[in-house]
Formats: sequence, C-alpha cells, structure tokens
Amino acid sequence: MKVEKIKYPMGSLTAEGALIYDDKVSGKRPAVLMAPNWMGMTDTAIKRGKLVAGDRYVVFVADMYGQGTRPADFGEAAALANPLRENAVEQRKRIRAAYDAMVKEGNSRNLIDNRRAAIGFCFGGGNVLELARDGADIAAAVSIHGDLKTAQPAKKGAVKARLLVAHGAPDPVAPKADRDAFESEMDAAGANWQMLIFSGIVHAYTDQGSDVPGIAGCTSRPPGRPMRPRTNSSPMRSRGVCNCLPYKGDGKS
Repeated sequence: MKVEKIKYPMGSLTAEGALIYDDKVSGKRPAVLMAPNWMGMTDTAIKRGKLVAGDRYVVFVADMYGQGTRPADFGEAAALANPLRENAVEQRKRIRAAYDAMVKEGNSRNLIDNRRAAIGFCFGGGNVLELARDGADIAAAVSIHGDLKTAQPAKKGAVKARLLVAHGAPDPVAPKADRDAFESEMDAAGANWQMLIFSGIVHAYTDQGSDVPGIAGCTSRPPGRPMRPRTNSSPMRSRGVCNCLPYKGDGKS
C-alpha cells in the first residue's frame, strides 16, 4: 500500500494530506475523500485510510488544520475544530480544498475514474456533510458518528450526493435533537438521505479504546439494563479512541 504525503493550497494556508492506494493494482478506481476525527492527520488516520482504500479505492485523507498544525490532545483539538464547526463557510472551503487536491493528484497519476465519494468520522463526518451541502459533485457522503449540526443549512437543490448517516441513538455528542434538525434540513433541501440508528450505541463507536460509559463506545445493552462488560469477542466492540467529545478544559468531557 502506497502513502504519498501531498501538500496543497487551502486558502491562505498550505495543507498536507495523504494519497493512499494499492500500487500493485492496475486500472483506474473510484476516489474516496476521507475526513478524520478532530485529531486530524495522525498515523491512526493513515491506517484507517489504508483500510478504506484496500485494492478497490484511491483514498485521500484531508487535512483541515494546515501543514504542521497537529493537536497534541483533546484540548488542542477542540481549539482547532470548534471554530470551524461554527464557521460553515471556512469549513466548506477547507474540505473543498482537500476534495480538489484529491481529484488533481489522482488524475495526474492516472489512478482515478470519474466516481467520487466521501466518508468522515466524528468531526470528519461533519466535514463531509458540509462538502455535500456545498454542492460537491460526489455520488455519496457517509458520516460515521459525525457532527450533524451546521451553521449554514443546505439550500434547496444544493445537495447532489446521496447521504448516509450512521449514528448511535443515545449519542450525547450529537443527540436526537441534532438528528431531527438534520432530517428537517435535508428534507427542505430535497436531498436523498438515509440514516442508520443503532440502539445502545453511543459516540465514537468505531474508535478503538473509546470506553466512557454513557458517552463513547458501544454500550451493547438494551435500554434500562446495566452496561455489559465487553471483551475481545464482543460482537460490536469499539475500534478507536474517543476523540470528539466536547472539551470543557477541566479534563472532563
């Protein structure tokens, strides 16, 4: 699996994303833009990009903060991500810059065909939804336990992509009120959307090591029943670090 670090313009900043593909595979493949969680361009994000790419896709991992700006902890991540969450115009410009870089770099290497999609996790899920709201020419956008709220609702007819949101019903980070608002927004915009809601699953359920009862990880329990301890054989165990919890600066989420 080949990983190329790619510098590209992002407004007044220079960003550094990663182009990931199996260089043993011949022929053009679909391109998938991957927006990582709020920790940004980490080794973990690259590993996830490799899993998404496999031998079927070319993946570009987006950098939302700029080259060299890498949060060291959740506090720094919140300081970088939260202003973007509140500024849809800037958020869309940055994820659009990553999309443009993916298309340019993929075409220049003769790697990609004309099929495009985007997937994001946590903060990144919100980023790919903003890309869709911005009218990007992508077939689909998938948000996994992502941000659903926006500072700038989609205009009618703007969303070209088909949308899939996969979310835990008791997720306290993006709760039911956010889901309801998202549904109303997308219906008003005339978007083609689907939502998968999982009972007993809270936030960051794909992130290994996320195990904050009632907040992050897979609770794996019916409502009203105490959380069942998970083992490596638990069928829906978590697969990553919980990295999108609201940060209050006191060490508590």
